[in-house]
Amino acid sequence: MHRITVIGGGFAGLTAAITAAEAGVKVTVYEAHHTLGGRARTAEGPYRTNDGPHALYRGGAHWTWLKQRDLIPPLAPIPPLEAARLRLRHHGALRRTPPFAMLKLLRPGLPQAPVDLDYLSWATGVAGEEGARAAANYSAVALFHHDPGALSAAFVQERLRRATKLPPEAHYPRGGWASLIDRMAARAWNLGVRMETLSRVDVLPTDTPVVVATSLDAARRLLKDDSLTWTGGRTVLVDLAVRTRRGDAFAVSDLDSPGWIERFTAQDRSLAPADEQLIQGQIPIAPHETKADGRARAEHLLDLAFDGWRERVTWRREALANGRTGAVDLPGTSWRDRPAVDRGDGVYLAGDQVAAPGVLSEVSFNSALAAVSLALGRRQLDLKRA
Repeated sequence: MHRITVIGGGFAGLTAAITAAEAGVKVTVYEAHHTLGGRARTAEGPYRTNDGPHALYRGGAHWTWLKQRDLIPPLAPIPPLEAARLRLRHHGALRRTPPFAMLKLLRPGLPQAPVDLDYLSWATGVAGEEGARAAANYSAVALFHHDPGALSAAFVQERLRRATKLPPEAHYPRGGWASLIDRMAARAWNLGVRMETLSRVDVLPTDTPVVVATSLDAARRLLKDDSLTWTGGRTVLVDLAVRTRRGDAFAVSDLDSPGWIERFTAQDRSLAPADEQLIQGQIPIAPHETKADGRARAEHLLDLAFDGWRERVTWRREALANGRTGAVDLPGTSWRDRPAVDRGDGVYLAGDQVAAPGVLSEVSFNSALAAVSLALGRRQLDLKRA
């Protein structure tokens, strides 16, 4: 096994390429876009916005893998004074602390949440309905789904636990995710990986194993396999820059319905020009709702936490992320039930909706590692090899 083809140059594709090249395999990466990164791209220009919500969680295998290869860029910690400006919308008003009932779902020693039961039913038995709904809506920061309470209890509780852990597990590369992608691309280049951008693949090569590291929708079209589907979310993204004003919140979590607003320049001033702040709203919406519905909810949260923001706006961008924020698991399902990595005939899947464990980018990493391991016919790759 001397060659591997990787389709897609995002986080999963670069992970697969580096791993295979370290094992002595010749790798070619094809990326349809003019730059690498996939959904981990960072916009060029004065406003360094990521292409959608991202957080790099510390503690998993991916963190160790990145650290061993010196691929983790400088990180932007949240200043304690800014962290104290987290606000929670509950019963229509902003507050500084979560409702007491919600805290019952965060206490250590809680029995493991079941896979087969929906989160709202299970959490109501632990903390009552009010606490359960607040916790479910808070978890949307790592779910991007309009109804977290309807998802598998085990799935939601794990993400709630990690999203509320202290010290925080979520980290943000300084300068945006492009700083991480640039390091990974340089590592791949130095290992001899051939990377071709503006190269859309419409027909699978048959002479080498192939790792398809694209969105599940793109993989379904490429492989002509209608079984490649999984439940995801629809999220309205509202990016805006505003002139700086003292007293703005660091972040707002909506406990009345899923939604999150965060001022990313609170931890990383390089993301916007001097005297401006970069804010992103992430509002999950139901299948019957429109982008305008999500925009209205985002603006309501902004009205509560960012006085006079409308008069301070210097730049604005909106998008609808449909099935682009990772997989969610319904009751009775787990990551093991998602589309398998091994598709047969030397074709392997990698990405954030594939059968691999983890939270957010961890799923892409773990599936990429599994794909290369299977392609090379090995049970486990040597993760310490640099």
